[in-house]
Amino acid sequence: MTPDELKRKVAEAVVDYVKDIPVIGVGTGSTVNHFIELMAGFKGKIDGAVSSSEGTSARLKQAGIPVLDLNDVGTLEIYIDGADEINPAMQMIKGGGAALTREKIVAAASKKFICIADESKQVDVLGKFPLPIEVIPMARSYVARQMVAMGGRPVWRENCVTDNGNQIIDVHGLNLVDPLSMEKAINDIPGVVCVGIFALQPAHMALLGTPSGVKVIG
Repeated sequence: MTPDELKRKVAEAVVDYVKDIPVIGVGTGSTVNHFIELMAGFKGKIDGAVSSSEGTSARLKQAGIPVLDLNDVGTLEIYIDGADEINPAMQMIKGGGAALTREKIVAAASKKFICIADESKQVDVLGKFPLPIEVIPMARSYVARQMVAMGGRPVWRENCVTDNGNQIIDVHGLNLVDPLSMEKAINDIPGVVCVGIFALQPAHMALLGTPSGVKVIG
């Protein structure tokens, strides 16, 4: 079974968790895109969805799902999103699609966060996947120097502008044995908008696609 087929199976499995929920938080990424395709079947049955990116908003509208403003909705019952890496504590690295800030906001505003991914994203220790950091443009070099001091190798993601008008630094070579402390430390660097460590707000549940079926954690 190909990785894309595994993602599709996970997307199909998570549909059971969102039935009868009027407003759903929807993330960004390849696995979530399969879920959005399936959401076309929800058309007329739900009030709408809160989106974590402009790309997701466009896909939701194409599927016939109204896109709602989080400010108007308030607390969400459930948020569905993927991960670039997820550890046994449900802590994640996210931001490969440059939507980490809005993803973190929607996750924080949700009662339940379900991570959907294929099993290749499951790791014992976060950090093999380069850590994305969204930064205010004028702070890019400063933040990069701080990350070098913390043991990382920062690379500017050129030609990438986030939906918030900011830039992304991808930090290689970090071994995140204490994701919570690292998230707090990076958040405190002036110029950092958001770091792609989701430890303060981990997933509540993960559905991981495997060749033998969908594995449920949590």
